[in-house]
Amino acid sequence: MKKNTAILAIESSCDETSAALCVDGAILSNYIANQTVHEKYGGVVPELASRAHMQNIVPVVDLALKQAGIVMNEIDAIAFTQAPGLIGSLLVGAQFAKSLALALNKPLIAVHHMQAHVLANLIGDPAPTFPFLCLTVSGGHTQIVLAKSPLELEVIGETIDDAAGEAFDKSAKLLGLPYPGGPLIDRYAKEGDPARFGFAEPQIPELNFSFSGLKTSVLYFLQAETKKDPQFIENNLKDLCASIQATIIRILMKKLKKAAQQTGVKQVCIAGGVSANSGLRSALQEYGKKFGWQVFIPAFEYCTDNAAMIAITAYHKYQAGLFSGLEVSPAARAEW
Repeated sequence: MKKNTAILAIESSCDETSAALCVDGAILSNYIANQTVHEKYGGVVPELASRAHMQNIVPVVDLALKQAGIVMNEIDAIAFTQAPGLIGSLLVGAQFAKSLALALNKPLIAVHHMQAHVLANLIGDPAPTFPFLCLTVSGGHTQIVLAKSPLELEVIGETIDDAAGEAFDKSAKLLGLPYPGGPLIDRYAKEGDPARFGFAEPQIPELNFSFSGLKTSVLYFLQAETKKDPQFIENNLKDLCASIQATIIRILMKKLKKAAQQTGVKQVCIAGGVSANSGLRSALQEYGKKFGWQVFIPAFEYCTDNAAMIAITAYHKYQAGLFSGLEVSPAARAEW
């Protein structure tokens, strides 16, 4: 009698094609194929992303299965990212997952990408227990989530305009840094003075965020300074990166502190692509020591888009019997 539950998960919401195998909640493989074609365009080109997913998905799934030491007929369910994301990219993963589920006569599990980012924290050892707070920060989303159980996640704060990841990338573009610029800001910030320059910090009610004003503040500041000195950015790049990064992190941490005070929850996590930022990771550790939080930070491979987070979410949905029919459709946007 078969005792183990093996789930194959597929993630294709943006420009990473990823597949992972999860057995009884343990991640056995997490293979990610990155797309470099977008670098020369300064951002992700949806049509090119879709084409790259079609090229990558079969070899990526094959490698994930081999890495896990599992053959196709041992899989109990197929999971995939249903929303949100680039619709063309999502369609590739969704159609592949549906076809595989139909061919193998296995159940299908649709997963919300942002819920999966939160539950990526459950992969770690030690993992947080419920309830916990999660600051989820990516290129398209900035949210504070109260996780009451694996299937009961409540967004208690979110951005009203731009995401923190977008603020990093757009600021990097203004500084003349190549795409993706967020990691480069992080790298230069390590050698800069975070108190050298000041930028706008919007005062948004409750636990919500706004980053459009910060982007405008950086734009106007750089325009004014480069008029006076055309070499201003080049001569002050490290301090500019450090100051921009410090401002973004300060905005994020102020709201997270407020959420912890309001909820009384002392277990605090981060998730999403921007949670790989070294400044944010350090700030969370510092706040944890200062306010008595138990802090959880995912490994780098589980911060950016990856199928392991889809797999761990699907595992909990499998346990609850939450399956999808073949009529399920991907969506560029989706409520929780």
